Amino acid sequence: MPHHNPSMSSHPYASQPTSHFGVPDEPRPVVMILSGPSGAGKDSALDALERLGVPFHRVVTATTRPPRPGEVDGVDYHFVSMKRFAEMIDKDELIEYAMVYGDYKGVPKSEIIEPLARGEDVIMRVDVQGAETMAKKLPGAVTVFLTVPSEEELIQRLQERKADSDEQIAIRIAHARKELEELPKFQYAVVNRRDMLEETARVLWAILTATRARTDYQRVEIQDC
Repeated sequence: MPHHNPSMSSHPYASQPTSHFGVPDEPRPVVMILSGPSGAGKDSALDALERLGVPFHRVVTATTRPPRPGEVDGVDYHFVSMKRFAEMIDKDELIEYAMVYGDYKGVPKSEIIEPLARGEDVIMRVDVQGAETMAKKLPGAVTVFLTVPSEEELIQRLQERKADSDEQIAIRIAHARKELEELPKFQYAVVNRRDMLEETARVLWAILTATRARTDYQRVEIQDC
């Protein structure tokens, strides 16, 4: 009698071969909208994420203000003329724009579209008021509120930056209290503890990974609304 070699293909429930088993295996780039009060450490957290070797594209905003000492065009901001900014508005090249302290700022659509087309994750830093608007324009994006353990620590961080007067710090703290009221509108809240930047970065990495694995994953496309 010939030897019978059973195989999966002989099983009645596995008669149809498939190219893969389980979830789709195509690239699933994620857009993260990272927000939180001034002084919470958004830039520092993203710097720490880069040091971990996590690949992502950090969105660079366009602005009409001149560069400050040490700022690099294309890294800190895209520094453009008023004429070029007006052209970007006319050609619908911006997701959103606004005047901030007498200068225009806006997020170029290319900062989202091009890295997503390459399969890269995209992380954008926005203020708390702008996060809700951005989430509507980028359905499928994950929203993260970055904060600190206490008001006392936030005050200390702002003082250590030595960029604001005592009066300006008081205004920022009052503003932060109002911003915290918006926290329930975000999908995730991350506490950025002092001297634990790497832990904060690892939580952000975990959120990117978890979003990619969602069964209701949605590829982000810019919506005009």
